[in-house]
Amino acid sequence: MDRVNQWVSILQENGCRITAPRRVILQVINESPRALQPGEIYELSRAKNPRIGLVTVYRTLDRLEKLDLIQRVHREDGCHMLMPAPEGHEHYLVCTHCGRTILFEGDDLGGLFARVETDTGFKVNDHWLQLFGTCPDCHQLEQ
Repeated sequence: MDRVNQWVSILQENGCRITAPRRVILQVINESPRALQPGEIYELSRAKNPRIGLVTVYRTLDRLEKLDLIQRVHREDGCHMLMPAPEGHEHYLVCTHCGRTILFEGDDLGGLFARVETDTGFKVNDHWLQLFGTCPDCHQLEQ
């Protein structure tokens, strides 16, 4: 089952009505190669369905986030963007030039957490890791 249909099923199981505008919003988020700001999701969704309202976008994003289907991506300038949530133990890698956002595996952080716990006395319960850099396409343009 593709991600959009999976999201539709989860939303329906949680009492959410699936309308044509809501389905477009899901498709826009799923199809984007980068994290999007809510305003961008609104504009891209309206290009596909002019009847979509800003309130519908924000309500849909709120519901998706509460169900852990999307996750916030932080940029260096502090603005929050949204992207499909990782499946499994993955983290975001964000291009600081074009905004392209990809996931990478992050299973081998146990040694770091153990050292942090030993050094600080904290017990690490959870983490959230994002790395920033330049994607291969933008790196080529810089040379």
